[in-house]
Amino acid sequence: MGSLLVQLARAAGRVVGAAGGAAKREMAAALGAELTVDYTRPGWTGEVRAATGGLDVVFDGVGGDIGAAAQGLLKDGGRISVYGMAGGPMTVPDPRVKAVAWPAADLRELARAALAEAAAGRLRPVIGSVVPLESAAAAHAAIEARTVVGKTLLRP
Repeated sequence: MGSLLVQLARAAGRVVGAAGGAAKREMAAALGAELTVDYTRPGWTGEVRAATGGLDVVFDGVGGDIGAAAQGLLKDGGRISVYGMAGGPMTVPDPRVKAVAWPAADLRELARAALAEAAAGRLRPVIGSVVPLESAAAAHAAIEARTVVGKTLLRP
């Protein structure tokens, strides 16, 4: 999801990509992130704040302490969209920010628009690995360990 969001957000303006590890940071930069930081390293929020002065929007697919720290980078009135919790409990939006909720009809339209962008070649999914179905448990373990860069596809 993050790789698609970087591409879509880049079309709208400046992007900061926060990722766990060098390979994921490199991918975010290649997709258009102007600044990338490693959220597993101390001081990443200070680096973002120094470079940006604060963020207008955060897309949080990690949750836990990392999601809370990212939310703390928002300017007053900033917006957060929480879509996952790979690193802990879902981030609870702070009252000083606007939580973005997507009604089902909007989600369908956004999905249609994203598919149209992909069909036109302006949005590129990142496939990290293709794994035989019989290796699904190993593939899931790699995803859970967050070592996969991009999506993992299971091949029947």
